[in-house]
Amino acid sequence: MKQPNLPENHLEAWRRYYVSFWRIFAAIEADLQAAGLPSLSWYDALYELYLAPGRHLRMSELARSALLSRSGLTRLVDKLEKEKLIVRKSCPSDGRVQHAQLTDKGVEVLRQIWPVYRAGIAKYFAAHLSDEEAQEFARLMSKVVSAMEQLPGAPACEKDKRLPA
Repeated sequence: MKQPNLPENHLEAWRRYYVSFWRIFAAIEADLQAAGLPSLSWYDALYELYLAPGRHLRMSELARSALLSRSGLTRLVDKLEKEKLIVRKSCPSDGRVQHAQLTDKGVEVLRQIWPVYRAGIAKYFAAHLSDEEAQEFARLMSKVVSAMEQLPGAPACEKDKRLPA
């Protein structure tokens, strides 16, 4: 099998992105843990529900939008439900379909997490880029996201991500 051409500058860009993403992610996770708050995976699932019409999604839609495997989502939903941040409901027209519904307590937890998350984004990411650089970075990453969404079976990743007040 022929190896695809991968110029060194592309490989170096990938390495820089990959390392910076995981370091920032780990730093924000540590900040959340130090504040006694749930992880970013909790935030992502709750936030996807927050954005959804009626603040509920089919479990399969939640898995796609939160970028989780079905088994990973099941484990996460079990935890969120145990904490009363969401409720699971059967679809009235098809009992085989399960929905996750965000609760008021879930919205409150989302709002507790956001200030720490926002501060982490500011400290570990935004502080190192000018406004112009941030715009360019967003433009470049949008190209990658758009290309990935064109792949067969790819989840839709890009949404209007307004954050909870």
